[in-house]
Amino acid sequence: MALQLKRDYLNQKVLERLSTLQLHARLPMIGSVSGKHRSPIRGSSLEFAEYRKYVPGDDTRRLDWRAYARNDRHYIKEFEADTNLRLCLIVDTSGSMGFAYNGMSKLDYARRIGGTLAYIAALQGDAVGLYCAGTKFHKEIPPKRSATHLSTVLDELGTVEPSGETGLAEVLHETAERVPQRALIIIISDLFIDPEVARNCFEHLRFRKHDIAVFHLMEQNELDFEFDRPMRFVDMEGGEPILADPFIIGDQYRRALETYIDNINEVIRDTEIDYHRICINEDYGDVLAKFLLGRTPKKRA
Repeated sequence: MALQLKRDYLNQKVLERLSTLQLHARLPMIGSVSGKHRSPIRGSSLEFAEYRKYVPGDDTRRLDWRAYARNDRHYIKEFEADTNLRLCLIVDTSGSMGFAYNGMSKLDYARRIGGTLAYIAALQGDAVGLYCAGTKFHKEIPPKRSATHLSTVLDELGTVEPSGETGLAEVLHETAERVPQRALIIIISDLFIDPEVARNCFEHLRFRKHDIAVFHLMEQNELDFEFDRPMRFVDMEGGEPILADPFIIGDQYRRALETYIDNINEVIRDTEIDYHRICINEDYGDVLAKFLLGRTPKKRA
């Protein structure tokens, strides 16, 4: 598929660097065409999956005569079917995603992560969709396979702006119900929601048999909180600003952050999602290379 690069958040060098890697699902997918991903439906590929007992009507060409010679019973060889996947990008567009580091906001970073993954998925023949999550669905583009559709996704990703309170939890629950078949759901957000609320969302998506990956975006000042004078802290999602002395509230803030991260880590362990905590000063090409390599299936012995 020939795709043109017209978006300034897509970096040609990063795409070339990642061109040898593929986006893999960790769970079997149900797609509409033959592709690169495992399907729960048995097919006729070359990759052996398992034996099952023969029943009348089965294709006798798949009988294993060696197994019959050993056991005097008829067994059918089953193989893994390969299919395409549906990639659903959920990008948080709430006000807090406007928080920036050296001129790059969390949403700018999310565009780079999401746009690059969409490009890679489309090149390997997979369907791509986009769901923008503000206080509700700002935009909903169901996954499809075509260069024109990818162009629509990338254009929309380039135009969204951060605003309002987060409605990420509601959007995740709605996505779980609106995406009818198994998909790779990639969430790109600063996760400004209660960890137990996040748990409910992830469990809902897992119940619907989706493969879930999360890029949790943070800025270094959020982690370090190393301010040296009284500051006016602005709630980017619409709350009242607060004037505070970091020397007075610093320890309390760090304890609260540590508790939040511990709770998020517990949710991740329990739900077994593919989770990546990222500082937006990190090279996103390195982040994506690690992500893609971590999803590469291990070769069977």
